[in-house]
Amino acid sequence: MQFKNYKISLLEASQSVAFFNLIEHNRARLEDFFAGTVSRTQTLEETLQYCKLIEQRIEDKTYFPFIIIDEKTHRFVGLVDVKNIDWNIPKAELGSFIDKDYEGLGIVTKATELVINTIIETHRFKKLLCRASSRNLGSVSVILKNGFELEGTIRRDYKTTKGEIVDLNYYGRIFDYKNKEY
Repeated sequence: MQFKNYKISLLEASQSVAFFNLIEHNRARLEDFFAGTVSRTQTLEETLQYCKLIEQRIEDKTYFPFIIIDEKTHRFVGLVDVKNIDWNIPKAELGSFIDKDYEGLGIVTKATELVINTIIETHRFKKLLCRASSRNLGSVSVILKNGFELEGTIRRDYKTTKGEIVDLNYYGRIFDYKNKEY
């Protein structure tokens, strides 16, 4: 997938240095809502092991991490991941973040749109879900611009790295293949 000078592709273990650099550059702002990724990428060696695990999860179709790459600099600038996949329905949750140096440029919004189109065509998910704190205005904006609707707020639903228990807004998007509504 591509748009402007950005390329989007699944993360590979061979890209662990670039992935580590992306996380390291944004570690403080990712700690609370990408706690698992941050905790597994403390060192370059841990990141390599984590990326090998991710490759297996991609093969098993339990996780799809799409990296956003600036083709001018070859720098990793963001992530749109497909997680918590339930093939029984099928449905999945989307998460995303953008490097602090690229924030506010619409990159993660467009990348999310392209990832949605790809996974809908490829995997035929019937529902996609996003969770975000109402305080995270950037994430809420990306979610709404991609056609998700607020389904509700789950109170005291998530524990941040700092131990704060926060409310999360749940946003959903339904895909109706019979009426071509997606």
